[in-house]
Amino acid sequence: MNRYIVGLTGGIGSGKTAVSDVFEELGVDIIDADVCARLVVEPGTPALEAIRAKFGHSILQTDGQLDRTKLRQHVFSNPDDKAWLNHLLHPLIREEMLRQIQSSISTYCILVAPLLIENNMQGMVDRILVVDASEQNQLHRALARDGSSRETIEAIMNAQCSREERLTSAYDVIDNNQSLEAMTQSVQRLHQQYLMLASKSSNT
Repeated sequence: MNRYIVGLTGGIGSGKTAVSDVFEELGVDIIDADVCARLVVEPGTPALEAIRAKFGHSILQTDGQLDRTKLRQHVFSNPDDKAWLNHLLHPLIREEMLRQIQSSISTYCILVAPLLIENNMQGMVDRILVVDASEQNQLHRALARDGSSRETIEAIMNAQCSREERLTSAYDVIDNNQSLEAMTQSVQRLHQQYLMLASKSSNT
């Protein structure tokens, strides 16, 4: 069965998780690229062993989990290491995303992928939904959320495509500079639209 897939993307701190949580409450299956990225580097996986061999034991936490914050800070200041890491992980993450998509049982599913456009993943989805927020709001939310330095957050923002480029690729946009209530109403409207699109797709 071919799944109708909505690709949800947006810059760091734009509120992608808040939006996908509302879709999930409406019964939509969520496939999150970041969750898939964590699964492929769990303790005991070949990918984590390769990362440990490359960067040393200090890249692991005391419980054997990957120290993602430390790794992220390292690769954003070392382009060659970032390229090596992407070459290792991107095929594994894509494989896990496809596996979860095929296991989806909702009328349509949401693929949350922060780098959907940057990694040329548009071909994996039927429609692109962009969660948009001002750069000031992105920075404020990201700093409050994950404990990374301002410099690291700004480096990530600079490495991602611009707001303008992202919006050009969008079929739909949620303006997440507004209230939680306004965002929720936007999701509810889009949900009804996606249900109709998925139904039409399955009948063709």
